[in-house]
Amino acid sequence: MLKPTDLILVCLIPTPRDMEIARLLGWYRIPLKNAPKVVSVDYLAFYQPTSFGERGGQVEYIAQVRGHELTTRGELLKDESNHPRAKEEYFKIQLGGLEKLKEPIHTDKWKRLTFLYSTGEYLLNAKTLNDLVVEGEERNLLWKSLRER
Repeated sequence: MLKPTDLILVCLIPTPRDMEIARLLGWYRIPLKNAPKVVSVDYLAFYQPTSFGERGGQVEYIAQVRGHELTTRGELLKDESNHPRAKEEYFKIQLGGLEKLKEPIHTDKWKRLTFLYSTGEYLLNAKTLNDLVVEGEERNLLWKSLRER
């Protein structure tokens, strides 16, 4: 159950196939070279880009983080062993089940998003992606909490 104090990493889920991997296999991948500084968070919130068609431009699902490990893309996606990045290191984030938000969080206009830290409180109250941005004194508390991890 999402709590207001939970740390959230909003991340791009590039394709519907990646969402199916998260749903069925229970993991999400982040290339080490592009990874945010802290991946030890409570939940991931998945931003769906235009590759999702009419369901693009929104955060529709979250998943609890159960742990993470470092591996290679080739180990994660065995059917893509000849991929140019097969030997590159990736974080494999283990997930609980996908939870659909009561109301999706939309972009108010086209956004390019890779990663954004937020909190459970912001996520529970957000209507648009901009509402997830933590500002002011709360931002200092968020970074302190991230540094402690």
